Amino acid sequence: MKFFKSRKFLIIILLLAISLPSLLAQGNRDFMRETGKINVVVGVVLLIFLGIVGYLVRLERKLTKLEHQINDDKNEWTN
Repeated sequence: MKFFKSRKFLIIILLLAISLPSLLAQGNRDFMRETGKINVVVGVVLLIFLGIVGYLVRLERKLTKLEHQINDDKNEWTN
């Protein structure tokens, strides 16, 4: 029973966290566009996203290389 209570609590917190920024920004919708700062925000978000994607691609390549290395070592021991 405790699991379901904590799960409901987590869902409520997540819904509030998702909806709160949109409720707070209702009055200032065009402020970022008027001042031209929306382009900076989009650029920073895009840069962060590309950095994360680049990191994940690099990590995947390293893991693939290690997997191949482990498989080669196993093949050497079985032969």
